[in-house]
Amino acid sequence: MAQEFPSQLIKHFFSIGNETKPNDHFFGQFSNEQTSQNKSIETTNNESEESRDELSLINQEVLNHLRTIVPELKFSTYFENSLELKSIANQNAIFEVRTAFIKKSAELYKEEIAKSIYNVLGTQYEIIINAKDQSNDVAPNFSSANFHIKDTSDRPRAMGATKFTLDLTPTRDDLKSRVDAEYIEHMNPNKSGIRVDRSKTFDNFIVGPTNNIAQAASKAVALNPGKDGKYPSLYIHSNSGLGKTHLLHAVANEIAEKHPSYNICLITTRDFMEEMIGLMKINKINDFFKKYTERVDVLMIDDIHELKNKEGTQDQFFHVFNEMHNKGKQLIFTSDKNPKEITGISERIKSRLQWGLVVDIQPPDLETRIAILRRKMEALDLYINEDVLTLIASRIKTNIRELEGSLVRLKAVSELMNVEIEVDLVKEQLMLPNSENEKEITIESVAKATAQYFRLPLADLKSKGRNQDITKARHVAMYLARKVVNAKQQEIGAYFGGRDHSSVIHAVNTISEKVKTDSSLSKDINAIESNL
Repeated sequence: MAQEFPSQLIKHFFSIGNETKPNDHFFGQFSNEQTSQNKSIETTNNESEESRDELSLINQEVLNHLRTIVPELKFSTYFENSLELKSIANQNAIFEVRTAFIKKSAELYKEEIAKSIYNVLGTQYEIIINAKDQSNDVAPNFSSANFHIKDTSDRPRAMGATKFTLDLTPTRDDLKSRVDAEYIEHMNPNKSGIRVDRSKTFDNFIVGPTNNIAQAASKAVALNPGKDGKYPSLYIHSNSGLGKTHLLHAVANEIAEKHPSYNICLITTRDFMEEMIGLMKINKINDFFKKYTERVDVLMIDDIHELKNKEGTQDQFFHVFNEMHNKGKQLIFTSDKNPKEITGISERIKSRLQWGLVVDIQPPDLETRIAILRRKMEALDLYINEDVLTLIASRIKTNIRELEGSLVRLKAVSELMNVEIEVDLVKEQLMLPNSENEKEITIESVAKATAQYFRLPLADLKSKGRNQDITKARHVAMYLARKVVNAKQQEIGAYFGGRDHSSVIHAVNTISEKVKTDSSLSKDINAIESNL
């Protein structure tokens, strides 16, 4: 896009004559003396430089404060070398950032920015954030902007009739910055002040053999919460990005629909702790206790492992847990660890977290990962062919958020840079190795990985032996050869001791059914898949 600037404006920027006027727009807090109309140009310029210095100092204080509360990736993308304080006047503090996308993200931290300015100036200001790429009256930067004279005639024209075009087309670096920002926003969602996400439901939660127990338990709780249900206390644990928080939102949405009279509280451990500390400071800790034990029917706390080494919060949580449990209210917790593996919390807290059902979620298998990508693709209104989907799913194995984030990045790249999503683009953007470095997965590599995992000789899998351990390993290898390699049944049978296709069908069907209910088997298969 381009924006026209009349020549008078260009002349104004370059002029050094006596018509230059002082800028009296800044800093009622800092400049108590009015700038006199008859001061010299030199004095005016010095004062303007002082104002800029003051703005720069305040801006630095704001950045220092944000650095302490904003995740590092977000800070470097949204604030560092981007957020700039332009002016303070009429109770408004006006900032500028590079792009409209960064503006949208930076505005989430307006309250913190206002707080840091108040700490410096002692006055409350309204925070306004503008984006350079949306402003129509931004003074051009002569060191970097490209100017072109629109010449429609060979005749010389008056200076006032001449127009210049400022090329504001984003550079490749600008586009890359936007892509990175969208991906970072997806990977590091702001979890402070958590609210129920209406888009996260059981209908769009992809169920596979590694999360089916957690999903079924959550669904049971949502249909019949509290003491009359099967699991008045539910604890879900897994590594980050595998769907724990999605299930919390899904439970909240289902309960709100099926039991509209229930009061639901979905909160992070950090917010739970900050709320308690805030009320304790004003001697209202009883209000904190009453809120949860009397007014809340369903309490869901995300990342409960963050209670570690917080003895005061643990003490209050202990009493809240006991009272709510005794009253038959529903309790749900998520964590990155099993309760007994969390360090820094008391044994009495660990024991209570284990009173109810404790379930885990393992990384999804290949089929589930492909299904997750298809669902995300629909949500993003994006088309990617099956080969590309399979490529992504085969490489990103342990984190659903990262898996979905790959599509967020690819969509941003496709739209901002106007390119098709093809294999080469995927490898470049997701930093996948080139084909010459890729390891081909064959029936033999599956058999070797399976034998190594179960600590059996490869020859045993090809033998006629019917020992229980050998049979299980052989069936798993056949299942993976069919699922991962997509080998034909005759090929699989021939490799594993010359068995016919009916034996392969039986093995594949047996494992397919068992993984739906046997979480231990699901872990075995995922581990072997990850080793391939």
